[in-house]
Amino acid sequence: MSSDAQSVPAAAANEQAGPRITEMYSESGGSPRPSTTPLANGERSAGWALFGSELSVLFRRLRTWAMLLALAAVPVLIAVVVRLAADEGGPGGGPPFLNQITQNGLFVALTGLVVSIPLFLPLTISVVAGDTIAGEAGHGTLRYLLTAPAGRLRLLAVKYGAAVVFCIAAALAIVVAGAVIGSILFGTGPVTLLSGDTIGVGESLIRLLLVAAYVALSLAGLAAIGLFISTLTEVPVGAMATTAVLAVVTQIVGALPQLDWLHPWLFTYHWLDFADLLRQPISWDAFGGNALLQGGYIAVFCALAYGRFSTKDVLS
Repeated sequence: MSSDAQSVPAAAANEQAGPRITEMYSESGGSPRPSTTPLANGERSAGWALFGSELSVLFRRLRTWAMLLALAAVPVLIAVVVRLAADEGGPGGGPPFLNQITQNGLFVALTGLVVSIPLFLPLTISVVAGDTIAGEAGHGTLRYLLTAPAGRLRLLAVKYGAAVVFCIAAALAIVVAGAVIGSILFGTGPVTLLSGDTIGVGESLIRLLLVAAYVALSLAGLAAIGLFISTLTEVPVGAMATTAVLAVVTQIVGALPQLDWLHPWLFTYHWLDFADLLRQPISWDAFGGNALLQGGYIAVFCALAYGRFSTKDVLS
């Protein structure tokens, strides 16, 4: 193959990575420094510039907004179906397990989260996390990003940070869409908690945001697993599919009573344990246990990702 033919993909990759590298250099005020020098203000600025650029790239993609809209459509669809069923069945109509939605529209957001946690949320997180490193490697832009003063460790941190931001955005998309459509179709009012206490609309919205934070935390462990898998391949679709399948298989294993001894170690173990946030007073035991479990997965798989990525050949 001629040198001109070989330069075509390289030029295309350089064109894709160029804006991010240029932005980082302009923020840091100069050329990249050796990785052995002490961290300077310019390097810190370059790291934040890389993170801002990564978020910009992530949320400029049509795929990202399509996934967020698909997640937002889950509570909307639930609310519309329940509304139609209630209209047909008269007062108290509709599916029995969704009767609370007809009494208070804020329950739509909570129901949307419960429905989305087993499959829809893990699927979207798998797409984003699986694309972190494998996507750059597949497009040939990884080597150009590493010429910037960020270095491999900081690039990994930025990629994982962007995936966590998407976890938050995904949970909020469901909660906001559910609260809005529920308020429109069913109205809002005081909410009766699982403990039997009643709280106002304002405090109810705060509880919904706490549940969204809990769900985002739960997905952060899956994002770390996806980051590690993404360092193992240059095929982003393979990393996405592997992460998604692993999330599904782990939930299946968690439902097998024969493996009770293994369940507390699974990253999906606390995914649906946010009921304590819907009591008065709030019990933080489940939140703390989930944070400890997800923190362990984040530490282990981010370390594995760095171990793999630090020796990864990005030049071939």
